[in-house]
Amino acid sequence: MRLLIVEDNDELARLLGEVLARAGLASDRAATLADGQLLLDVSHYAAVILDLGLGDEDGLALLRSLRARGDATPVLILTARGAVSDRVAGLNQGSDDYLVKPFAPEELVARIHALLRRPDAAYGRSIRAGAITLDIEAQDLRIAGRSHQVPAREMQLLVMLARQQGRVVRKAQLESALFGADDDYSSNAVEVYMHRLRRRLEALGAGVGISTVRGVGYMLAEDRP
Repeated sequence: MRLLIVEDNDELARLLGEVLARAGLASDRAATLADGQLLLDVSHYAAVILDLGLGDEDGLALLRSLRARGDATPVLILTARGAVSDRVAGLNQGSDDYLVKPFAPEELVARIHALLRRPDAAYGRSIRAGAITLDIEAQDLRIAGRSHQVPAREMQLLVMLARQQGRVVRKAQLESALFGADDDYSSNAVEVYMHRLRRRLEALGAGVGISTVRGVGYMLAEDRP
């Protein structure tokens, strides 16, 4: 899964990216409200970490814009504004959580995981499909109780497909989750990773298969007897 960091401080944005990466969470970064809005318009993110004191505009404007268009993407405000009135304003505008700088990295990660576990966010702690169980936080694939190592991008694909098992996931959504805004990738990159994942699942006896819906995307479903 991929998160969006909207933060104008370069050093803090870099540290946030590193903290999330250690927790198995990929991220993109926007330094301004305008850039954040652009990325949210063209990509799907599991959650947003939002600073309020941005150089071009107050971060609350971005939050209001998201909620006004019915976008329920979880938003955690991360800001130096610690007054009760600021917290209340952020929550009333539609944020899902509010954390004041300075902060403990482990608390930030715990709060993000809590947001992603919410039922209405459709990001539970674990997913079952066929013979497999996916532990989202540990990025672990288990079959019949045995753990198997899966490369990061194949795991990202598998998690996205498993969350929507039985339904088609569009190729554009997979690309958005797999690659960052600055990543350079070929037009058939998803196909390459999907081919590797299919072979891996078959070899492991996962009890699920991936179907291609030509011109649309991919679907994970349990193997039929």
